[in-house]
Amino acid sequence: MTVSSDFRKGLAKVFVSALLALFLVPAVTFVFSGYVQRDQDAGFLAGVSERIDAERGMSAAEKQARKDYFRLNPPSTICRGTDPAAQHYRDALCDRFSDNWQFDMARRASLWTIVASALLLLAVLGLGALAFADRTLQYASFVAGWRLTTWASAAALAVQGAMAAWLSFWVTAFFFHQYSPKLVLFVGFAVLAGVLVAVAGIFKRVHSQSRAVGELVSEEDAPLLWKRIRHMAERLKTVPPRHIVAGIDANFFVTEAPLAVGDKLLTGRTLFVSLPLLRILDQAEADAVFGHELAHLRGGDTRNSALLGPKLVQFDHYRQAIRAGGLSAVVLPLLDLYRMIFEIALARDSREREFKADRIAARLISPAAIAQSLVKIAAYAQYRAKIEDELFGRNERHDNATLGIASFVAQGLAPYAASDDFVAAMKTANVPHPYDTHPAMPERLRNVGMALKEQDWGGIAVRVPAATWVQQILTADAIEQRLWSDYEQQFAQDHERSLAYRYEPATDAERAVVLQYFPPVVFPLKGDDTVEVSIEGIRTSADETTVFWDAVKGLEFKESSFGNALIVTHPEKNALGLGARTSKIKLGGLKKDKDRFNATVSHYWQRHQIMRAQQQGG
Repeated sequence: MTVSSDFRKGLAKVFVSALLALFLVPAVTFVFSGYVQRDQDAGFLAGVSERIDAERGMSAAEKQARKDYFRLNPPSTICRGTDPAAQHYRDALCDRFSDNWQFDMARRASLWTIVASALLLLAVLGLGALAFADRTLQYASFVAGWRLTTWASAAALAVQGAMAAWLSFWVTAFFFHQYSPKLVLFVGFAVLAGVLVAVAGIFKRVHSQSRAVGELVSEEDAPLLWKRIRHMAERLKTVPPRHIVAGIDANFFVTEAPLAVGDKLLTGRTLFVSLPLLRILDQAEADAVFGHELAHLRGGDTRNSALLGPKLVQFDHYRQAIRAGGLSAVVLPLLDLYRMIFEIALARDSREREFKADRIAARLISPAAIAQSLVKIAAYAQYRAKIEDELFGRNERHDNATLGIASFVAQGLAPYAASDDFVAAMKTANVPHPYDTHPAMPERLRNVGMALKEQDWGGIAVRVPAATWVQQILTADAIEQRLWSDYEQQFAQDHERSLAYRYEPATDAERAVVLQYFPPVVFPLKGDDTVEVSIEGIRTSADETTVFWDAVKGLEFKESSFGNALIVTHPEKNALGLGARTSKIKLGGLKKDKDRFNATVSHYWQRHQIMRAQQQGG
């Protein structure tokens, strides 16, 4: 598996960030506390030497011996000593929470934190390496890494947060002989909030559920297809699927994870088949695809995915909570590093599993059948995505009743396969799959020993099959009609919603679309005054003025006991030319609605920015 240069750069960046997250604060604490201890030692020894020299009745040799003792046992080390003769010395300097005690504890704690961080990093890298070395241990290694990194992140936040709060007091106190209680309290509360977010995220349970858009195909509706699937499973010595689901997505897959289909939750082995793809594959080509999917069941791939998938989802939810948790985000690089290492291992494993499943399908049916099915599926998926992108990019509303994506694809696939763009697109194409990272289609062809000529790909892609398995599914036409109707209706709705972001609007028809999703929203203020947020801008009834969105560069909501206000930063300079011009929208009386107001303002301003960017780009 080749890793792109961008991915390598991203991994290197995350690794460096993880190093900083693990070692920066304890290293600064270690260096700072050591510096202060050396300074305190020097000051203490200078003072002690001066007092010793001032002693009368003490011989020069005795004075030198006492100086040597304090030089060998400075304040920075005396607190860790056990000599009974130095107990009085320790009592004078090492009281709990005394300055000397604090710096000694900070230096020791930071050193052990650095050691623990190094061991944690080695453990993370080791667990990642284990996922590479043995796929059977991937689940165990990920769960171990998940537990280790999440608890270690919470512990790191607590320990390093305490160091940061300590530094926020002592750095200013030592160098400037003053400190800011506000700074100390701010750091302390931020650390506490971050720790609470991290700990809460550990115990939060995420209920993930895979969903497929399709309908069940019973044995009564497709007896020959079920018989064929069971026969192939028997030949591969694996348990056949318990369910077959037919849909219109451009892929085939099997899963052993619970799968929601409509209002049903399917458990056990499920095979998803694509009706549009079954229409272009002959029975041998479709059999090769079925053989490929059944090979995943035989190899335990789906069982591993069913176990690992929910853990990956929960880990990703934890990362998201840490990212959004304020100061907790400082430990995010460690979590990201482990996730990226594991992602590389999973991608490599997925690639190997796909190659193996292709080879099994080639032996079960034929190399030509699996190779031709790969070409047809990749061509259909590429062209369908191209058509849908073009349809979604149009600036006119679609009538979902006459959208006809399926017919667009059916009519245009042959011309597309004969175009100059086709071969170039197919060289980088892969066969889509919802759960795995598949290798590029040309690599898969070479893997099964079929060196198909590039000039032949187009002819294969549009070759009309003599007989298909879709003809053996009695409910296929009805299922496909229902699914395409629902899909195109949702497509048209999503497209219309995107137009609400794209339109300025310039016409009455465009304005009607925008106002459907962005109607004016009025918020009551003090007395009878109101503030209105609309696609034009923000208008207050108190002064009957509107701040138009084009005149906004930045927004900041200010809370005050004298009345809330929205500070607007404008694109132009102020009168003195020393900074951006600002204005204030007074929001007296806006209390309970302030969160909804801020969300509405942000939403409408975002729409305006997207619209302007769309216009400039278009």
